[in-house]
Amino acid sequence: MVVTRFAPSPTGYLHIGGLRTALFSWLWARKNGGKFLLRIEDTDLSRNSQEALAAILEAFDWVGLDYDGDVIYQSERFDLYRQYIDRLLAEGKAYKCYMTKEELDALRAEQMARGERPRYDGRYRDFTGTPPAGVEPVIRIKAPTEGEIVFTDGVKGQIRIAASEVDDFIIARSDGTPTYNFVVAIDDALMGLTDVIRGDDHLYNTPKQLVVYEALGFTPPRFYHVPMIHNEQGRKLSKRDGAMDVMEYKRQGFLPEALLNFLVRLGWSHGDQEIFSREEMLEHFDPHEINKSASSYNLDKLLWLNAHYIKNSPNEKLATLLEGFGVHVAGHDRMEILLDAVKERSKTLVELAEHIRMILEAPIEYDPKAVKKAFKGEAFEILEAFKARLLLAGEPHLPSDYHKVMEGFVAEREIGFGKLGQPLRVALLGRLSGPGMDEVMAILGVEETVARIERAIETLRDQE
Repeated sequence: MVVTRFAPSPTGYLHIGGLRTALFSWLWARKNGGKFLLRIEDTDLSRNSQEALAAILEAFDWVGLDYDGDVIYQSERFDLYRQYIDRLLAEGKAYKCYMTKEELDALRAEQMARGERPRYDGRYRDFTGTPPAGVEPVIRIKAPTEGEIVFTDGVKGQIRIAASEVDDFIIARSDGTPTYNFVVAIDDALMGLTDVIRGDDHLYNTPKQLVVYEALGFTPPRFYHVPMIHNEQGRKLSKRDGAMDVMEYKRQGFLPEALLNFLVRLGWSHGDQEIFSREEMLEHFDPHEINKSASSYNLDKLLWLNAHYIKNSPNEKLATLLEGFGVHVAGHDRMEILLDAVKERSKTLVELAEHIRMILEAPIEYDPKAVKKAFKGEAFEILEAFKARLLLAGEPHLPSDYHKVMEGFVAEREIGFGKLGQPLRVALLGRLSGPGMDEVMAILGVEETVARIERAIETLRDQE
């Protein structure tokens, strides 16, 4: 059985790089009928944030990445880690190191002065003397002193690192708290991880974790290290470029299916396909096909995907989502016409909400440039005449009904559609942009359309 995990630290928000890692891990587990586990790496008690933890769990719920079993918290497993530290000490695979910070700093300065890579020199590895007084020791694991550490990465291929590159690293600090690489290896082994998919910033943590696996007799998982997401200039992604809280994407009006579709294509592809349903992701995703090079964040691509998902969402779903943006259209008798008129033009739910307000809320002012362009010559007289024609039109309901009224009106007066359409658009919306006038009038109805025409004529004539 394939078992994967996502293991964030609750010291900050969940950003899209983390969400992409979670998505890849989730897809691989679910595709293979396996398990996807969630572990919170909260051993750094001084930096943990309950707010950040809540945001991580909220983001998972929003995008619909379900996990198996209970959330595992490392902070609740200190006794377990202590048992493994004691075991390694008893087996002679770890030892107490009494080197002070000042001694370590001096050693590093000497090594750098000689042009060497700073590293612990193993001076307490086989120490049998009397420990120095007043020094609380750290615990170091005995790393191999010769040969190579070799593993096969599912993305990058075979990785070979000289054992000399890995010193006897600390597995427990002087206060007894365990370190990252030690607890990660233990938890991944005890949780039955078969596949670890993570960012390639962890690539050089892997040899250290393999040392722990070897010392404890655990079987290591398969590793896949995913290249980073860069901005469009090829540099590390910053908050300005999109590396923000996942929930900020929700607040900006992105749909979770659009965000996941965007992320799955950052570093992985299936032919030239761009649009992926969740079912298609599950069918085609394979971590062995992840690109070896960094991917590039492209906001225009995300907006294009989001527009696609908005356009193809059922109106009932959009009505529900819009409530989170202060727009309530579920009970509107023209909801279908309204949403059909604006969702083709909207890249985000924020834009969708703005377009709806633009129609439903009567303009309180009129764009001066639009007025200057639209109200020339007989514009006022044309609007007056069209208002009268509307009142005689009976009860038009559909956009096509209103289109016929407009069509008949311009035919009788032998004028182009623009002669009517431009001043009518300004009267109804206060600007020259927006959906078709037949759709707008069908949403507003005859009474509100006439009222807005009258208000515009009165207001704009007074401004002449």
